[in-house]
Amino acid sequence: MSLIDPTQQALNSAIEGAALRQQLLSANLANVNTPGYQRHDVDFHATLRDAMAAGATSATYSPVVERGAVSADGNGIDVERESAELAKNALDQQALVTVARSRIDVLVQAIGSGGA
Repeated sequence: MSLIDPTQQALNSAIEGAALRQQLLSANLANVNTPGYQRHDVDFHATLRDAMAAGATSATYSPVVERGAVSADGNGIDVERESAELAKNALDQQALVTVARSRIDVLVQAIGSGGA
């Protein structure tokens, strides 16, 4: 029996996916002026959903490169899109961390009170 329940494991995996997405989106913005740079992203929601549908409580996230130049130098980064996605992902990540932390706090409280 695992000390961490499947829901907590799934939350932890989702947090890892959101963290990876945050890194990729930040890298996209950092490379907005890099000729030929193409957008990188990861759909951690769909990846985790598919893993859970298959009976897993965690997922392996693989970044993908999205081809499609939007500038004359071949750079595929749209600053407005990346900024919006970065903000949205930050909210997702914050919500996941809040829920995970709340679940841990309940366990700590139960242990501290002797479980009664």
